[in-house]
Order: sequence, then structure tokens, then C-alpha cells
Amino acid sequence: MKTNLPREKYSQAGPISPVVLVTSVDENGRSNIITLGMYMPISHDPPQVVIGVSPKRYSHDLIAEQGEFVVNSPGIGMAERMHICGIKSGRDVDKFKEAGLTAAPAQKVKPPIIKECYGHIECKVVNTVTCGDHTLFVGEVVAVSIDEDCLEGGKLSLGAARPIAQKNWDYHTLSDI
Repeated sequence: MKTNLPREKYSQAGPISPVVLVTSVDENGRSNIITLGMYMPISHDPPQVVIGVSPKRYSHDLIAEQGEFVVNSPGIGMAERMHICGIKSGRDVDKFKEAGLTAAPAQKVKPPIIKECYGHIECKVVNTVTCGDHTLFVGEVVAVSIDEDCLEGGKLSLGAARPIAQKNWDYHTLSDI
């Protein structure tokens, strides 16, 4: 039997979604991290991804102004540090320091990669779309890196990477779900 929910309860019932850590920088090169559950690949040719960011968030303006971001994929072992990046504001704290994460140079964009994450997708913004209370940033993929120990036969091993998915701020790996 299915239960019908009023539209305003959608976010409480929420879907299961992947969780990523997106890095950006300000005009002085100061880095920031935002935890996002709004992420997905959107095009194969050219390769593009989309992230959804509320204009209320500090990272929103950084991405809009600098036109670059990195999608960093954390494994479930990073859940606590990932959560810290989601509840603190980069306006007030250095999230790398606060969460005990390491910034490393990206290959082709100014925002750093997060060394502790198993995968990194470097992007340049090619489009923005306002959807209700969020802005969708479409990023063209300009470089990708992945920890070799998360590969099996040249493909991502979900068992080795243990990516994080969330439902209502409860974190799981895909194998848990």
C-alpha cells in the first residue's frame, strides 16, 4: 500500500541521493568545501555534470564568480568529516582545517581536490539554471582523477570506493542500500 504525501513533505520523505564534496575558491584563491546531495552526470558528449546549490550558501557565489568547481567523491569512512563540511559555513571557518581534510592542487582548475576523497571531477561552468530555490551549475568536465585502489579492470569498484548516499541526512554506502 502506498501513502500519498503532500507536496511540501517531499523533502522530508526525500529520495536516496549520492553525496559529494564540492570545492571552490574565492578571488584570492581561498578554498571552500560544500557538501551536496544534488549532483549528477548530465551529458556524455561533451562530458558534463550538474550540481544544485542554494544562493544562500557561501559556495554559490564562489562558483558563480570564479566559474569553476571540483566534485570530490568521499567514501563512507569520511561521513563524519563530510557532515562537518555540510553544517559549517565557509564564511566563518576554514572547512579543510575544521574537518581535517587536505587540499591538493587540481590538474586544470583553481579549486583544489580533496586528497582524502577517492575521485575528483574538475569542472568549468558552462551554464546555470535557476530552479526554484536552487541554482543548477552545469560544469564541463576538464579533468578526472581516481585512486587506483578503487579500480577493478579499469572501472570503479563500488566495493572498494564505498561511495556515500544519503536519505534524510542518514548516510549509507550503496552496498548498505
